[in-house]
Amino acid sequence: MNAIRTTPPRPVDVTALFPQLAPLARTATRLHPRPGSPTVHDSSVGGPLLWPADEPWPYCDEPHDSRAAPVVHSPDDIRLLRRDRAAAAERLRHDPQAPEWTPEELETWERFKVGRPWFDGPIPLLPVAQLYARDVPFPCPSGADLLQVLWCPFDHEMAHPRTALFWRSSATVTDVLEAPPEPPIIQSGYYLPEPCLFSPEQVTEFPNPSELSKELRDQLDDMSRWETIDPALYSAYADDPGELYLNNLCHAPGWKTGGWTRWSPTDPVDRPCPECGTEAVPLLTIASSEWDGGSGTWIAEEERMPQPPRPLGEPDGNFTKIDITGGNNLQLHVCPASPQHPHIELLQ
Repeated sequence: MNAIRTTPPRPVDVTALFPQLAPLARTATRLHPRPGSPTVHDSSVGGPLLWPADEPWPYCDEPHDSRAAPVVHSPDDIRLLRRDRAAAAERLRHDPQAPEWTPEELETWERFKVGRPWFDGPIPLLPVAQLYARDVPFPCPSGADLLQVLWCPFDHEMAHPRTALFWRSSATVTDVLEAPPEPPIIQSGYYLPEPCLFSPEQVTEFPNPSELSKELRDQLDDMSRWETIDPALYSAYADDPGELYLNNLCHAPGWKTGGWTRWSPTDPVDRPCPECGTEAVPLLTIASSEWDGGSGTWIAEEERMPQPPRPLGEPDGNFTKIDITGGNNLQLHVCPASPQHPHIELLQ
């Protein structure tokens, strides 16, 4: 695990203002992924998996659209460019007058612009996340204590990678696959996770406003209901006080398990299990960023001091280097009756 991350207390006790919300509270586990060097025995993003040596590695056999990305790269191309960008950011932090790019870095960039030849064969899936139940609570099938999430690094029906879930008992894996295959090309560098370790932390969440009754939504939008608290907490939301609830009080941004579904840009839809019809529940949120301009109150206490500059073009809070369709989340839902039933992908 990484160093501890602590979510600041919410700006206001929302259940004191709106007691009807109290029975709707759910526990979510913020994962706080931060760059690290995970092993197969760690819960991680983009790290090595505890994958049995005698189990075939999964591939995507479906066709991929060469028009979706005019230039494609290998995972190693992306890693090299990231290292160069990080080195440039560190160089400029120490010396603002230093060159933005060295001749060697410029050479890498020129090669990067050319890209790799297109590949039409089956694509090995990429590891996205590994969760041990000892570290992170999540719904597990009987006898399983490990969830592994992989994806095909190309868009399919929707504009995001297609995920695959694998459940297993970690104790049964005694011989680990040492060198899993990697895709020869990927559609986007945003689909290659940066290795990160977790700092799990449980927080309380409430439903998105669109999942509340009309009566309660009207109360959230009533400015007079907020006037008992410090005006500095809500003055920026004077035209729409419900935004204070949406951004700062109902659900945490970033990577997490459990909690409530984060709806936006679409309205809520039913999520019946494709196999048995039971309403699916949130399993894992794969986030493009740990926070944004509207959710700054969720930034961990330990990260509220000025941070080193990010590499060029990289937003704050994007530690995993994943970006889903320009800043969205990919939320995976599973059947609570049987998590092994086909899961649901929700782009929000």
